[in-house]
Amino acid sequence: MIKTPYLLFLGDAPDQLGAKVAIGIKDWRPENAVAQLRMEGCQANLGIQDMTLAEAKAAGAKTLVIGVANRGGIISNAWKVVLKDALAMGYDLASGLHNLLCDEADLVEVATANGCVLHDVRVPSVQYPIANGKKRSGKRCLTVGTDCSVGKMYTAMAMDAEMRKRGLKSAFRATGQTGILITGGGVPLDAVIADFMAGSVEYLTPDNDPDHWDHIEGQGSLFHVSYSGVTMALVHGGQPDALILGHEPTRLHMRGLPEYQQPSLENLRDVALTLARVGNPDCQVVGISVNTQHMSDAEAMSYLAEVEARMGLPTVDPIRIGAGRLVDALASI
Repeated sequence: MIKTPYLLFLGDAPDQLGAKVAIGIKDWRPENAVAQLRMEGCQANLGIQDMTLAEAKAAGAKTLVIGVANRGGIISNAWKVVLKDALAMGYDLASGLHNLLCDEADLVEVATANGCVLHDVRVPSVQYPIANGKKRSGKRCLTVGTDCSVGKMYTAMAMDAEMRKRGLKSAFRATGQTGILITGGGVPLDAVIADFMAGSVEYLTPDNDPDHWDHIEGQGSLFHVSYSGVTMALVHGGQPDALILGHEPTRLHMRGLPEYQQPSLENLRDVALTLARVGNPDCQVVGISVNTQHMSDAEAMSYLAEVEARMGLPTVDPIRIGAGRLVDALASI
């Protein structure tokens, strides 16, 4: 078990999206976020107090969480200076990077010497089966995006929270480092061996009551040449009954791929639904979630109305205006 509360380490994140792990923890578990720790040149800001290691320790922080999701998931030498200092002060460390803490001999040495624990949440803890594609009881909803980091996790968590508020049966199923650090459990999907990825999603979303909804955390994008594999595993292993389309309309290109443009929502709808119906012929696209954080209220409402009129689907920003209409759309399934 990872000790709480956390000091959120943003390192030298190049932009706000780079700190999406820390942002997710701050937004969904604010009681666990004592403060943020930023290095020189960091371009991310959670809007919470900056503290040194010593200040956060005095304020009760027990674990330094690496809240950065950089390309390739690498622990830099500059970060290590901070991480070693934290271990020397008695902090545990938690990370969801591909570069595992336990593989860094110098960090292991300092942790051992100080009686601290290194938590690598991206290490699968279960021997997952190969997917069998058999229909499971219960219902499942998956958000698929036009790109990475468009709000798929936030959409699933907002829908789960709305259903719970209504007294409905619901669970959020984490499939990435941020979701796991927020909820304390899940499948680190992009660290699972490829042949077992879809099976791990089946494992995560087992048989359930007929009126129970699993809200599966989406990953990657079917249209992102770097990360489409993990999305396909979710589409097939999740056997979703409902798809939500996720989009961030202000981007000039796919994240990390300046040569590639985001697909249209129509294209995403057609491709995702075709693939989803391989495992569940009854799957439906029921709504659209738009990340409007970079728009004014007027711009956002105008864009949402235009998309809804064009696509014929309830279209909301679940953070700006709530997920109620997306939950309402599940009632017909």
